[in-house]
Amino acid sequence: MKSNPIICGDVNVNYLQESDKKSQLDALLKSYNFFSTGKFPTRTYKNSSSAIDNIFIDTTKIDTYEVIPVINGLSDRDTLNNKSHAYQVYFRRNINKHIMAEIQNSLSYESWDQVFDGYDVNKIFNSFLNTYLRIFYASFPLKKLIMKVIHPG
Repeated sequence: MKSNPIICGDVNVNYLQESDKKSQLDALLKSYNFFSTGKFPTRTYKNSSSAIDNIFIDTTKIDTYEVIPVINGLSDRDTLNNKSHAYQVYFRRNINKHIMAEIQNSLSYESWDQVFDGYDVNKIFNSFLNTYLRIFYASFPLKKLIMKVIHPG
């Protein structure tokens, strides 16, 4: 069976700026036939943007993938960045120690019988995921923040 490896994660190299680190990482990945897809900001905060989270794919598979930003609110790096407007929209979840204790408490009251007594791995995983996400979304609702963009100059 042939595999199609993809490398992704927080590489701490900003792909929106030229740097020695970026050149070195690109050279290393190129030797394995990989290239960066980091063409858009993966984190925007106030007046700065970066692309330190990246996805690297095999250059021979370039036509089989499309890498686009998806805003799901699960990360502090999920933002909608539209510089043609005077406002920027951010999506955040309020996560703190108090709410973490609440989610742990909610999870402890769940019946996990379908997870622990099941035999079908797919059903076990789906049961766990459905329960967890139901509690997660209830505990950490998505908040929409709109901030005015201040352009320097």
